Amino acid sequence: MTAAAVALQEIVDAAVDAHRGRIGALLPVLHEIQDKLGHVPPDAVPMIAQALNLSRAEVHGVMSFYHDFRAEPAGEHTVHLCRAEACQAMGARALERHVQARLGIGFGETTKNGLFTLEPVYCLGNCACPPSIRINDELHARVSPEKFDELIARLEAAG
Repeated sequence: MTAAAVALQEIVDAAVDAHRGRIGALLPVLHEIQDKLGHVPPDAVPMIAQALNLSRAEVHGVMSFYHDFRAEPAGEHTVHLCRAEACQAMGARALERHVQARLGIGFGETTKNGLFTLEPVYCLGNCACPPSIRINDELHARVSPEKFDELIARLEAAG
């Protein structure tokens, strides 16, 4: 077993040990692993399944059902674009096309330089000020293509 596999097994074991007695332990286990690593590596799926006496398909099914779980590391900055009706009514579809063109990626993808990951969100709770995006933990309202470009340029300049 490689050093990386041993380290991953230790992280999985710690997460499972922390939640083993809980009903529905899979979700907290997945969250804990993702919190530590930034994603749930595919190699962790059989480890989790075995430890919780689940099938690999069950673990994969939960991971694919909840869009917050990712199998690959996210970029340094995560851009969440609201796709709810209020935002769509106020130009989110055009903003979506602009964002994808500007970053050169689609939903669920990360830029080649590792700076940005683009994720769809189905409500940011900012329906009075659409269209809205969240970059990392910061919410932005009434986002135009120009405003988006300014936000991204600041992050690119910072690093």
